Amino acid sequence: MAAPLLPAAFVDLEPYAATWCLATEAERWNQRLRSSMDELQAFYQASFPRADDAIAYCDRFALKDMPDDAERLLQLVLSLILVSFAVEVWRQPEVIHRGSARIDRTQEPRP
Repeated sequence: MAAPLLPAAFVDLEPYAATWCLATEAERWNQRLRSSMDELQAFYQASFPRADDAIAYCDRFALKDMPDDAERLLQLVLSLILVSFAVEVWRQPEVIHRGSARIDRTQEPRP
């Protein structure tokens, strides 16, 4: 069995870690597009109730001093944010009526 990716207090989210602990927004976006709605819904239902606890855990550390397991937990929360739009609003992985809208992030949320 592989070593846990997340802090011990979040062992219940471990089944999603390998898929959703992604370092960049582009990786998270692409994973959302590759996932089925059943997969997105399962991740959302497991992660959303733990989001406040995960954020509180991550807030214990400065970004530049964050341990690896806490950084992966932060990545999981960032993935949850992207997935929440697909689950709560569009009910599909792709953005509905997106036209030419786009967001170009110039920096990831980590120094």
